[in-house]
Amino acid sequence: MAITCDCPMSQPGPTLAATCGGGAFMLFMGLLEVFLRSQCDLEDPCGRTQFRRHMDSVYDFVVVGGGSGGSVVAARLAEVPSWRVLLIEAGFDEPTGTQVPSMFLNFIGSSIDWGYHTEPEPAACLGEKDRKCYWPRGKVLGGTSVMNGMMYIRGARRDYDEWAAAGNEGWSYDEVLPYFMKSEDNQQADQMDAGYHGVGGPLTVAQFPYHPPLSHDLLKAGEELGYQVRDLNGERHTGFSIAQTTNRNGSRLSVARAFLRPARLRRNLHVMLNTTVTRVLINQTTRQAYAVELRNSFGGTEVIFANNEIILSAGAVGSPQLLQLSGVGDPGVLARAGVPLVHRLPAVGRNLHNHVTHFLNFNIQDNNTAPLNWATAMEYLLFRDGLMSGTGISEVTAFINTKYANPEEDNPDIQMFFSGFLADCAKTGLVGEKLGDGSRTVQMFPAVLRPKSRGSIEIASADPFAYPKIYANYLTHPDDVKTLIEGIKFGIKLSETKALQRYGIKLDKTPVKGCEKYEFGCDAYWECAVRMQTGPENHQAGSCRMGPRGDPEACVDNLLQVQGIDRLRVADASVMPRVTSGNTNAPVIMIAERAADFIKQRWLGAANVPYGSDREDPSAISNLLTSESRYPGWQPWG
Repeated sequence: MAITCDCPMSQPGPTLAATCGGGAFMLFMGLLEVFLRSQCDLEDPCGRTQFRRHMDSVYDFVVVGGGSGGSVVAARLAEVPSWRVLLIEAGFDEPTGTQVPSMFLNFIGSSIDWGYHTEPEPAACLGEKDRKCYWPRGKVLGGTSVMNGMMYIRGARRDYDEWAAAGNEGWSYDEVLPYFMKSEDNQQADQMDAGYHGVGGPLTVAQFPYHPPLSHDLLKAGEELGYQVRDLNGERHTGFSIAQTTNRNGSRLSVARAFLRPARLRRNLHVMLNTTVTRVLINQTTRQAYAVELRNSFGGTEVIFANNEIILSAGAVGSPQLLQLSGVGDPGVLARAGVPLVHRLPAVGRNLHNHVTHFLNFNIQDNNTAPLNWATAMEYLLFRDGLMSGTGISEVTAFINTKYANPEEDNPDIQMFFSGFLADCAKTGLVGEKLGDGSRTVQMFPAVLRPKSRGSIEIASADPFAYPKIYANYLTHPDDVKTLIEGIKFGIKLSETKALQRYGIKLDKTPVKGCEKYEFGCDAYWECAVRMQTGPENHQAGSCRMGPRGDPEACVDNLLQVQGIDRLRVADASVMPRVTSGNTNAPVIMIAERAADFIKQRWLGAANVPYGSDREDPSAISNLLTSESRYPGWQPWG
């Protein structure tokens, strides 16, 4: 039976051929893209969340940002049939090629990447042009979950217990664990620690179908050094693992695919793509957020009103930027940018931090992995298995203790990542790895899990399309450098195990440019190396920090409400008081699940009333909201 649909296609973004960067692969990748788009589960034209013109200018909830946080919040709020929900995303829908796990790095730097750079760094990225670090972030429905490594890591128990101990009631590990489990549909729950995983949720979690042989030997290497192979999202958080990922049947499962596509037929959920929110409108008398001003895909400026709440899920860069553009933030920052002060909240944009790493290159002798050709392509297309169904040895991770961490506390301070064994034409793929002697390169990179260095985000002007100034301030705290050096030493020690020596693995001792004056391998050399070749992880957090009401260092309270402003929340990685110990996609989904429940509790209440007591008549709401008597502080800019 033929299956047809009447839904139009969303604009797909860049193709695989366009991201390949080599003429030798253009024809092959172009044909492969055609075959990929013929696969119903990958292309899914009728399952995609379509660009929709909003039906009117008033909604009950407006969610800004369609990434991991916004996709969850919008889908969960739309579960209430009588609520009208609008999700606004600056990018388009995810390209088909992003569904292929092996190509996960190809779309960095493409049109679905915001492509941020930090301001010149004082102590890191010193070998980069103008001392600026590169920050890829997803500008696409699904956000960075469309272009990340898909690793599903929740972080350590102590992360959340420390959030709660700092005055954030309700955020202890035992209190957030049910929200992780609520989202999860763990395909290997019977192999994981009992009591820590959920089934039946929208987010499919499982290991990739394909594992390079080196993945298993990395686990053996960890065991040689005394670390157990375990469920790192379970009872304990120290050890090695072939990580579970957000994949479904060998293809990427972005948060948009997991949460929004199942909700696509809800008539109360509208999605606007290629639309930029330029500011949130706030009544200065009542201290309530009531509308967003936006620039739509047709180039026009509109105002969309929210009966109940506005939720910012624009990420650790976008959310503080939008608050500042709206006149909420440090008066000095706003004055320099020419933005009128609406609400003094100096914490906006502060406490910015990120995991930081350094890449170690190793040469190995191994030919077990086949190149990408029609045989491996068809293995993926027909069976969702083989080389293209995984991310090489990037699927392996480890949480280890340096001399600065107490192993008895189960609170590791370094996460080990690995890279290599991707398909031809994937960035860091086989062609790029092969060396003249027949060997290839793999990488290990330790990441500091509890960085102490802090930065900030400040808008440069009142122009909403101008990128903000990002002051990462990496490695400005000496403890971050010391911990990272110990992580490097562990990586070298790992390479010396019997499990890896059978590959003939050797550390590439080519000196880092600018560090030649130091003896290779001494602490002074490694300190120079990490400052010259700094590797920022894509785990930016903390720039709208959560804290108790009245805390001058906090931007939002424990219910994620912006301090001092009603009907405005933030739900993304920016609210983390301190970044979690590991990849941040799973924690952001949890935060968004909690935000949706906070909102439902407020507006539905214990009696499950469909609307709050101050519900206005929809037919008159637009005039009421803009009237001088109700909102005397409102006026359009320009």
